Amino acid sequence: MAHPARTNPHLPVPPIARVARPLARFLRIESASGIVLLLCTVIALALANSTAADAYHRLWHTHVQLEVGTFKLGGELGHFFVNDVLMTVFFFVVGLEIKRELVAGELRDARKAALPVAAALGGMLVPAGIYMALQANALGRPEFRGWGVPMATDIAFVVGVMAVLGKRVPLGLKIMLLSLAIADDIGAVVVIAAFYSTGLDWLMLLLAAGGFAAVRIMNATGVRSVPVYTIIGAGIWLAVYKSGVHPTVAGVLLGLLTPSEVWIGRDALRLSLRDVLGRVEDENDDPDAHELAVMAFAAQESVSPLERLEHKLHPWVGFAIMPLFALANAGVHIEPSAVTEPVAIAVALGLLLGKPIGVVLFSFIAVRLGVARLPQGVTWPVLLGGGLLAGIGFTMSLFVAGLAFEGHALLLAEAKIGILLGSALSALFGTGVLLTSLRGNPQAKSPH
Repeated sequence: MAHPARTNPHLPVPPIARVARPLARFLRIESASGIVLLLCTVIALALANSTAADAYHRLWHTHVQLEVGTFKLGGELGHFFVNDVLMTVFFFVVGLEIKRELVAGELRDARKAALPVAAALGGMLVPAGIYMALQANALGRPEFRGWGVPMATDIAFVVGVMAVLGKRVPLGLKIMLLSLAIADDIGAVVVIAAFYSTGLDWLMLLLAAGGFAAVRIMNATGVRSVPVYTIIGAGIWLAVYKSGVHPTVAGVLLGLLTPSEVWIGRDALRLSLRDVLGRVEDENDDPDAHELAVMAFAAQESVSPLERLEHKLHPWVGFAIMPLFALANAGVHIEPSAVTEPVAIAVALGLLLGKPIGVVLFSFIAVRLGVARLPQGVTWPVLLGGGLLAGIGFTMSLFVAGLAFEGHALLLAEAKIGILLGSALSALFGTGVLLTSLRGNPQAKSPH
């Protein structure tokens, strides 16, 4: 039966629907984009290990440049355009997702947030610890810089795997892993900003700070012009890019500054529409341009800028930017002997063992301390399966690897092999553990 809010426009939308609808849409896009991401990964690997390998690498090393008078900005197609420019949009959407979780999701409530935050913390510290332990003899050398590579979780692949498993996966596990990935992204941004930024230009950082302040003032004074924000945002990106901090950090901060409140409430929207429609009915005529503009403006501003931007950009990120990133970064020549290289082993074990150990151990501590509880339908074996899936690092791991081993092509190739191996094994074992633990009891009650 249809929900009354869908059949009667005068009835308010239930609050739960305002949270559930964006979440359901997010999961649908992530699961579908995960398939596209996997396909592009396979294509990149196939090209990098074929007779077309030289042409493949030449394409992504093509120099691109924007030149206006004496101003020049550019670099390699793969490194600059994809990793620095397009991935800033990806991180902007990550910032929007973090903001949404903080104001309306699981991370809003401290008690509900305790479990995914604890799990994310363990899922970052233990993999990094495993990597550093295995690379202890390389302390001070470039190899040691890869400790941040196995800390990440790729939510698109994780949601894609859970979509394949179908409705047997408890909703509580899906929401927890989504919240864990968001908390994980916060940690990744901190790591990128704090440990993978060098040679800081404080004047540029000061200019960027001024740009962020301008955005905050425009938000407070009710400026709603997207072109204005785009121009200011581009200036902030350029300042951060020139400062030595990776420009994707600017994307996250701009996402966090995006307003999550509506300018016109639903009651005001209904009154506005009724007023215009009432005048149209009284005059027995079609609405004029001004009345149409009023209705369009009221309808637009009844949705928060955060929700509008996430709705518009999320498909572009999922089906264009992330696949392009995979095509540019996942293509690595695979030598069987490379799997035994120290960096590859440390990354793979960090993802395969570090993630589930960290997620389950820190979750157990949080539950035993009484600050958190397992979600409905999630048992410890189910959580172990989810922890293994969290070991699918891929997108963020590849991104961090590119920063950690910049200028060290051999180490970067080894890290990529470790990422691919660790992510593949995590997906395989995670799926197996979930299938086993959910068999015959897909709606198991939480023991806590």
